[in-house]
Amino acid sequence: MATPVTRIAVHGASGSGKTTLAAALATRLGVARTELDGLNHQPGWTQLPTDEFRSAVAEVVDGPGWVVDGNYRQVRDLVWARAQVIVVLDLSRWRVIGQLLKRTVTRSAVRAELWNGNRESFRNLFSTDADKNVVLWSWRTHHCFHDEIPDEARAGAPHARVVVLRDRAASAAFPDRVLRGDL
Repeated sequence: MATPVTRIAVHGASGSGKTTLAAALATRLGVARTELDGLNHQPGWTQLPTDEFRSAVAEVVDGPGWVVDGNYRQVRDLVWARAQVIVVLDLSRWRVIGQLLKRTVTRSAVRAELWNGNRESFRNLFSTDADKNVVLWSWRTHHCFHDEIPDEARAGAPHARVVVLRDRAASAAFPDRVLRGDL
């Protein structure tokens, strides 16, 4: 009998559905979910110092079961070293941008708190600075989740199963696949 999957890393462009998939996986597996943005983005959008961020992530992935979503290179080695499955969401750029625009406009309009008191704003949505404008950031980094991340995961975590999901239907069906052991 195969070892049950209890440690999963989820990667994808901003707006690809990482958090939605991670939440579904964590619920179905009965494990904790950690959103790396929530650890990294402190009040006022201040980033946690790298050593503190790495320490916090190391504590999370030291546990027996977890789902981690996020794309931070500075902690990828820690997450991948313990992950049994690395999921890469590789949806079309237009699908991702459409989802992201809807999410960002909604969050900005209702002033939804994301992490540690931080909120998205319409001002940032119209910024030409990709570090402030999540839509521009996603547009510029989208290619990584098709071209780079799957290959890096296979090389950097040869013990883990790398699964690339290319549409919303595949993402929606994935938690059931994990439970069935159909990877």
